[in-house]
Amino acid sequence: MKIYVARHGQTRWNLEDRVSGRTDIPLTDQGWRQAEQLAEEVAGLDIDLMIVSPLLRAQQTAGVIARRCGIPMSTDERLIEFDFGVFEGRHRTDPEFRAIRRNLAYRYPEGESSFDVAARVFQLLDEIQVKYAGKTILLVCHGALARVLRTYFVDMTNEEFGSYMTDNCKCILYETDCRHTDNNRYKLIADQKENLEGESKICSEEKRFF
Repeated sequence: MKIYVARHGQTRWNLEDRVSGRTDIPLTDQGWRQAEQLAEEVAGLDIDLMIVSPLLRAQQTAGVIARRCGIPMSTDERLIEFDFGVFEGRHRTDPEFRAIRRNLAYRYPEGESSFDVAARVFQLLDEIQVKYAGKTILLVCHGALARVLRTYFVDMTNEEFGSYMTDNCKCILYETDCRHTDNNRYKLIADQKENLEGESKICSEEKRFF
């Protein structure tokens, strides 16, 4: 099956390079334009269902796609952005924030760790592959969450994880081959599709059993 992952359109805090977690802020005018562009791209992908973060910026982005493409959408709390705790709203260059970002098991004070987020996101991905086997699904979510989600499919070093970013309304494809193995687990094949800039790059590699 195919699982596409798209980040929401631009918000004012994205523009100001501020840490954006659970604060529920809307799209900017540019964010709405990005959502329209994403909808044009998604129109040709034969998406069966969108699963969307409950936060406004993701809901607005997905709403544009739903209206343009007629794709049904549902909301799942497990796609909500990181809880960045005390760092919410701070500038992203804050040295303490950047240090914690690279420590996967360390919780942001009064917030979540990457491991916390992985627990809920991986559960959702496992569920999607069983419930929607053979379907094409689009997840509309957030930048930091998309970084954790990527580790479900692609091995990353701590340095790669810390520096990985998904641009606003960028759409990435992860293709999974859900063939049961002897221990009843999945063999996954991950494809990355980078687009919106007029260039497509498909990188396919067979992944581990897990």
